[in-house]
Amino acid sequence: MGQTMIEKIIGAHTSESVHPGKTVWMEIDVRSARDFGGANVVKNFQTHYPGEIVDDVKKTFFTFDCVVPANTIPYASNQQTCRDFAKDQGIKLYDVDAGIGSHVDIEEGLALPGGVIVGTDSHLNIMGAVGAFGQGMGDQDIAFAFKAGKTWFEVPPTMKVTIKGDLPENCTAKDLTLEVVRVLGSKGALGRAVEFYGDAIDKLSLPGRITLASMATEMGAITGLLPPNQEVIDYCTQRADGRSVRPYYADEDANYVKELTIDISELTPRIASPPKPDNVSPVSDLANQTIDGVFIGSCTNGSYKDISEVAKFVKGKKVFPGVMAKVVPATREIYGKLLGEGHIQTLYDSGFIVSNPGCGGCASGQIGMTGKGEVQVSTSNRNFTGKQGAGDTYLASPMTAAASAILGRIGTASEVV
Repeated sequence: MGQTMIEKIIGAHTSESVHPGKTVWMEIDVRSARDFGGANVVKNFQTHYPGEIVDDVKKTFFTFDCVVPANTIPYASNQQTCRDFAKDQGIKLYDVDAGIGSHVDIEEGLALPGGVIVGTDSHLNIMGAVGAFGQGMGDQDIAFAFKAGKTWFEVPPTMKVTIKGDLPENCTAKDLTLEVVRVLGSKGALGRAVEFYGDAIDKLSLPGRITLASMATEMGAITGLLPPNQEVIDYCTQRADGRSVRPYYADEDANYVKELTIDISELTPRIASPPKPDNVSPVSDLANQTIDGVFIGSCTNGSYKDISEVAKFVKGKKVFPGVMAKVVPATREIYGKLLGEGHIQTLYDSGFIVSNPGCGGCASGQIGMTGKGEVQVSTSNRNFTGKQGAGDTYLASPMTAAASAILGRIGTASEVV
């Protein structure tokens, strides 16, 4: 019997036999902690392994992205705790100017096809975008990974999702993603790895793949894996600093616990109404919903492609009076490219507020949070009550968010003249 992608990736990181339901010890390529939870990782390490050193400093990192720069004393103190520990141990730390840790991992060539990456980020399954296995874990688990360089993991069963048809011109990777979330629901992939196939998947750019992989969490999945295409392999090879790039692909006779086909040939722009990411409908169904704000960013849609396309779309247009439209690039590299090419100026001229790189509204107290009674269109991945503030958050693509900012209500790009 052949193997799925996750079975091959885990198999390459353990000496044990691999099959669904089997618990194995895995070697880890990258272990990381972000500012949220990072101080507790340090505390657990110092409590349980006093005087010890991390397993391999070249594979161990801190990334600050939740509250950057820190705007409260607790966050500032937690970040400094991590800085002190990193300096003492010789660990590389990506500080408050670097951006979202998962994106930094990909940009810096830390996350490569076939790799295993763990950290304190619940959306580390974003690594499936490059065909890697990423997994968020608790503070004690990550402290142990820092010390041992490995962790135990139960091999999940895999389901296969085939996307039928091409992505319509008026739709984006986020619309595709929201449709998948609608079909699967919040528990449709619970406890499973998901492999995505189809011509539309093959054609997705890396940013589009990041969008889909980042919302595997909202499908209940352990991870969402996209077989790397040549663009992804070339990108990762350029970033790998000489290290080998070895993607894994499922065997033709791999065993799937479930197979599902989703037809997107007639797809229209999608939006998820509060309070659940799987509460998805056509954008046109909500055309009368006025809004107070827009947030464009997060690990799901903070890429250069996402934001530059928004800038081109809004050039010469103005944000609707009374709408607070906010943009947060995912990383410093992305911010710099947008700045150098004039996209930041375009967004400013249109009335957008542009902030420094980071998670933005997905993290408490950051740009993109809502007040009670406020209605916001967001490109992030969650719209649970309280997740992005006390208001109502609708999840949509960057183009839908941008169009809504111009219209002053929920709407599509085709409605903006």
